[in-house]
Amino acid sequence: MNILVINCGSSSLKFQLLNMENESLMASGLVERIGIAGSQMILKTTDGEKHVVQTPMKDHSVALKIVLDALVDPAYSIIKDLKEIDAVGHRVVHAGEEYSQSVIINDEVIEAVEKCVELAPLHNPPNLLGINAIMELMPGVPNVAVFDTAFHQTMPPEAFIYPLPYEWYEDLKIRRYGFHGTSHKYVAEKAAQFLGKDIETLKIITCHLGNGSSITAVKYGKSVDTSMGFTPMEGLVMGTRVGFLDPAIITYLEKKTEYNLDQITHILNHNCGVLGISCISSDFRDLEDAASIGDYKAKLALEIFRRTVKKTIAGYAAVMGGVDVIVFTGGIGENSIVDRAGILNDLEFMGICIDEEKNNTRGVEKCISKDDCPVSILVIPTNEELAIAKDTKKLVEG
Repeated sequence: MNILVINCGSSSLKFQLLNMENESLMASGLVERIGIAGSQMILKTTDGEKHVVQTPMKDHSVALKIVLDALVDPAYSIIKDLKEIDAVGHRVVHAGEEYSQSVIINDEVIEAVEKCVELAPLHNPPNLLGINAIMELMPGVPNVAVFDTAFHQTMPPEAFIYPLPYEWYEDLKIRRYGFHGTSHKYVAEKAAQFLGKDIETLKIITCHLGNGSSITAVKYGKSVDTSMGFTPMEGLVMGTRVGFLDPAIITYLEKKTEYNLDQITHILNHNCGVLGISCISSDFRDLEDAASIGDYKAKLALEIFRRTVKKTIAGYAAVMGGVDVIVFTGGIGENSIVDRAGILNDLEFMGICIDEEKNNTRGVEKCISKDDCPVSILVIPTNEELAIAKDTKKLVEG
């Protein structure tokens, strides 16, 4: 079974074509600047070559048509006919409380995703554009929605209810939803497989750390708490997002500055986090370079980030009554040796002991805890596209 995985952004889309008989990658790529001058597709084939196609793309339908044409182009030797694609899996950010699992897309599912546009205005609209474009271009091919929020639907009310008037939850659905669920689920399951243990016996803390970061407490295979909340802005200090914040600061800013609420919200999403603190960059590699030559604000930004991750790990261990496994994934989690070490420093009292030599690794599946450490510390590269393809295969075959 060949499955095409689509992840649509507002002006971009990522795609992978996978052969699910052996879970091998047949092709992957990125389309950039959809609806903007300079549109291009970058296609990667299994021979390691990158092929760039530069052509105007007025919308996602045109962009996906170019992707599909490339997949059957004899010059790239990927597939001969679109009929070789058995199903399409779509990353969809928000499903509210409607779905706790991935689902085959029908009119009811599309309506549910449309209802959540207010909750995810930057993500759900392009997700819908991708779904509608594929349905138009590939009629009759099954489409599956894999939701970022679905994995977190197992959280108990004490984890997802905010201390607000309860009718705001009942009437307005204001609650913690959590995000990165596909990644958290994937690496938790991979961690159990790596250790040769049943996930239903493990207390796992998964740390998806990148420009957007979140942590999830996974108890016996289920999400019981997570750091992102009503939106992806809550939680850890991130590349440009503020994370946890006293809400009174927002009204204070509105009174003391020329900014209105929409402008403040934009700043909290795009100009805060380590970028705001450092005044240098949202890229942690740039901050590490600057900190290494003594830049105070870059060093401070990194320390604040590591501190919030450390506090969240300790808190989730308390919530679950202990922890057996800590998993690092995402661009920072998989690749930053110094951030992993800084986060776990001083947690030895919890049985968390990182091995300095083992930690000297990037981007590979590996145990980095000391041999006698009661808590296993793992680096597990995430693969959300494969997770989406697996769910799609399971549902279509079922």
